[in-house]
Amino acid sequence: MKLRTLLFCPADAERKIARALGSSADVVILDLEDSVAARTKEAARSTAAQVLAGAAGWSNIVVRINPQDTPWYLDDLATLVPQKPAAIVLPKCSAPEDLQRLDHHLEVLEHANGLPPGMIGILPLVTESATALQTLNYGYATSRLRALLFGAEDLAVDFGIAPRSEDGALAAPLAAARAMLLVAAAQAQVPAIDTPWPNPHPSPAFDAEVAAAVRDGFAGKLCIHPNQLEAVATAFTPSPERVRWAQSVYKLFMDNPGSGVMVLDGEMIDRPHMRLAERILDAAADASP
Repeated sequence: MKLRTLLFCPADAERKIARALGSSADVVILDLEDSVAARTKEAARSTAAQVLAGAAGWSNIVVRINPQDTPWYLDDLATLVPQKPAAIVLPKCSAPEDLQRLDHHLEVLEHANGLPPGMIGILPLVTESATALQTLNYGYATSRLRALLFGAEDLAVDFGIAPRSEDGALAAPLAAARAMLLVAAAQAQVPAIDTPWPNPHPSPAFDAEVAAAVRDGFAGKLCIHPNQLEAVATAFTPSPERVRWAQSVYKLFMDNPGSGVMVLDGEMIDRPHMRLAERILDAAADASP
């Protein structure tokens, strides 16, 4: 699954859903949580199920369900699992036990619906202060883990602070949680996905945050509007120069399988560079049409 651009879309807004599905987003997140009022939860759930049923064979539609402590959680799963979403986005995930609970419920529902075990992935969304301290254990909680998602806006509410300064820089506690998520994702060997930018219109501050996400090792970024997709996708697509470097490193190790350290264009190259080259080539392949 490509994970450069993940576009949120309210599951009770059919016109927005149609636009999202017709966009260039790598992944469309049908949202049943924050963007859907309580009075329309059931209708949104039905719409999400219909969209999934009508998109059989698509692998880029996931659903953000309601949190586990709400009355909608189990009904969300029971309605959506038969329609085979690629993954479930779990909000308010505050501990590994939340992942294990969702894993168990998915296992039961997959079996009941004749689906292969482990077919549906899990994408935990880190939005609470307690979560930031628990993410290092997420990789041990479930084999369904597909990526770790960072949500700075909700996390700021949990801390009781403004999420960003006037220049767009994240507040210190959020920056620390963001760094922790990157470490946890690397440990679990899954992609890390950066927080959405809250303004739908691109700006220099938006461009700076996207560039920082690429620099820091995120694989993609959550998006709240189609206007954000092109800039994010471009930033997370390796440049031709970067791809050529990765190809050279890969070829160097393939031609010298017994070597641990070599020199390429005057630069010392060792096994960690090989792993980086593989990531760059994978990202370039994902960016191909």
